[in-house]
Amino acid sequence: MSGQTIEGEQMPLVRIDVNEGRTPEQLGELSKRIHDAILAEYGIPERDYFHIITEHPVGQIVAQDAGLGFERSSGVVMIQIFTQVGRSREAKQSLFAAIAAQLGEIGVPGEDVFLGYVENTADDWSFGFGRAQYVTGELAVPAR
Repeated sequence: MSGQTIEGEQMPLVRIDVNEGRTPEQLGELSKRIHDAILAEYGIPERDYFHIITEHPVGQIVAQDAGLGFERSSGVVMIQIFTQVGRSREAKQSLFAAIAAQLGEIGVPGEDVFLGYVENTADDWSFGFGRAQYVTGELAVPAR
């Protein structure tokens, strides 16, 4: 993102919330698998890797089935993706499926993958120093 505008390069910030009990290696693998799915589906640069992993004591994450007829386990992975507006419904759906598939490969069942997707604009990001680098021109606004 060093001043270049690359089609589709809208870097996401990812928050991952889980119950306590996973090893540091397992937490790292969750993050890596989610990042791999984002790389594959959105074609962002590999170093656009911004994840926050938070562990919670059991009981602090409530994730019921919302009427879909299944139960989640204590191994639920709550994922929030914050990114710039502009991706199609199909692209988002493809990303959701890719994340579920990646996490399924490491033993997280589909019912334990919960995703929220939040869109914003280039004005809503600061990468440091109290400046909105897309606004100041220090970074090029990603192409849509």
